[in-house]
Amino acid sequence: MQNEHQILIAGASQLGIELTADEQSKLLEYMALMHKWNKVYNLTAINSGHEMVTHHLLDSLSVLPHLWAGKWLDVGCGGGLPGIVLAIMRPEWVFTLLDSNSKKTGFVQQAAIQLGLKNVQVHTGRVENWRQDACFDGIISRAFTEIGNFFRLTEGLLAPEGRWAAMKGKMEEEIPPQYRIDHIITLQVPGLDASRSLVIAGKK
Repeated sequence: MQNEHQILIAGASQLGIELTADEQSKLLEYMALMHKWNKVYNLTAINSGHEMVTHHLLDSLSVLPHLWAGKWLDVGCGGGLPGIVLAIMRPEWVFTLLDSNSKKTGFVQQAAIQLGLKNVQVHTGRVENWRQDACFDGIISRAFTEIGNFFRLTEGLLAPEGRWAAMKGKMEEEIPPQYRIDHIITLQVPGLDASRSLVIAGKK
């Protein structure tokens, strides 16, 4: 039976990602924090360490090869997925994590401090009421809302040349005509027996 560390390394390798010792350590420390604080903060329905690796860490890592450098917003970040995982992997990128649930953002803030992530900012609030002067090169979400709504709620925060990255299950939703789809990428997440896709989109 493989342990969490072995599942993480093997799964990442299947995704074409070779993890450094520091990345492995931080990813597993983040998972341990999530496991520890889950009862208090209600971060995830998953309690098994093995499933946390596949459903959370590897699911978040699966999008990494398809993303681009810059300033990112993770909307509806929950317990920090995928934003914390991406911030660990890309310390030179900047990540803002936003969620309306103050318990969850409290946990994410603590996790970022404990993991020494200098490239993470955390905000509590609803995205439709949240305003920033600077716009983002990429806006990502993981099961936040239906895709047209995600685009509408966040388009004021997207830089003119910025793009969305929507993590979805099976992609069956209609896209409103004012947006363009650049790519729909089918993701194969090791150990996860479920449809996953990444929709890369922009404004027309």
